[in-house]
Amino acid sequence: MSTPNRVYIARLAGVAVFDPNGDQVGRVRDAVARIRPTQRPPEVVGLVAEMPMRRRIFLSINRITSIDPDAVVLGSGTLNLRRFSKRPNELLVLQELLDRRVQLDPGGQPGAVVDVAMECSRGGEWALSRVAVREQSSRLTRRGHLHQVDWDRVRGLTGIADNRGTANLLAVLEDMRPADLANALQDLPDARRNEVAAALDDERLADVLGELPERDQVEILAALDRERAADVLEEMDPDDAADLLNELPPPEQDVLLDLMEPDEADPVRQLLKYTSGTAGSVMTSEPVILPPDATVAEALARIREEQLSPAIAAQVFVTRAPMTTPTGRYLGIAHFQRLLREPPADLLGGVVVNDIDPLRPTTPLPEITRRMATYDLVAMPVVDRNNRLVGAVTVDDVLDHSLPRDWRDRDAVPAPGTDEGDPGTDRADPDTGQADPGDPANGGGTDG
Repeated sequence: MSTPNRVYIARLAGVAVFDPNGDQVGRVRDAVARIRPTQRPPEVVGLVAEMPMRRRIFLSINRITSIDPDAVVLGSGTLNLRRFSKRPNELLVLQELLDRRVQLDPGGQPGAVVDVAMECSRGGEWALSRVAVREQSSRLTRRGHLHQVDWDRVRGLTGIADNRGTANLLAVLEDMRPADLANALQDLPDARRNEVAAALDDERLADVLGELPERDQVEILAALDRERAADVLEEMDPDDAADLLNELPPPEQDVLLDLMEPDEADPVRQLLKYTSGTAGSVMTSEPVILPPDATVAEALARIREEQLSPAIAAQVFVTRAPMTTPTGRYLGIAHFQRLLREPPADLLGGVVVNDIDPLRPTTPLPEITRRMATYDLVAMPVVDRNNRLVGAVTVDDVLDHSLPRDWRDRDAVPAPGTDEGDPGTDRADPDTGQADPGDPANGGGTDG
């Protein structure tokens, strides 16, 4: 293996994994270590990599040919695509050790784990060797001293962890997209998941909640105090907030809506009134809306705003005043491709199209799907009986509500086109050195 002798595992989080042909197969999310019955440090048996469709698989350390700060390279293109599952005698290094409260020997100085290094012996065995521990400081304005010590000089690395912080784990997860962070949270024990979620800022947590299964959304929201929960709901898109509130009992809905700012709560209340499975229940009430006397340049400036999703930014809805839903009379759509072809000083009233009938709030989801597919649209307007724009249904809204309810639950989503029994990532028994007969790579068991 062409790789440094010592590797700090937190620095591997998010690093791309490549097969021998140079094709990326996923990204590193954690390392798997096997706890030994003796006092020897845990043996590192492999890495956990996340593949497309949020699927996490096990990569045996013996099949990795190189590890560096930019890439992990495999020696074989054959992978076991069965979803990774931790065994009772194993630990996930980043998930279980980062931020753990420990004590340094001698002296029992308390601290928290910042990182863990794995090291390769002359015999080719990888084991957890060093631990980076930051001392607890009694001064709020000063960070404690950072120690890098041998594994056996740290007490408290195994067993049930006491309450711990989240700073170091959040640092590892910081650059993940909301969907990937939501996936990582699903791997954590419920109590730890709630701690990490609560430590996110309101906007980040709002984005992540929208990517979680409804069950996890409700549990995380319930773990927050009600005022914080209301703040997070305010940061969510109104349609996502309405979907989440729909999972709560009506009395709890009312309490949270009353705690929200009125201008944030009103569109959510409106969405909650619509029948499930209709355009009104799946639409967003905050598309991009401009008057007909706005210029093409103004429209392009609006759809360039970073916080807009691609589906929302694909078009501008043109209406009479007022510009918030429910608007004045709906006039039509200005698609962004048309905007790019027009002189910046031209008015939107001259470039709108209205040759496709808008949706009604009562239009059922199958009809919406057919019409969007027929006309190759990424969004459609929803108008009331007075022809006022009340929202827009986007393609991501349609997909979200057309897929099974548990599609966000990793354990319920198989990766398409994969062979669950594909061989390639055997996990040898530590005592015999033989492949574990219960390993799915060898035809048995359900782990790994």
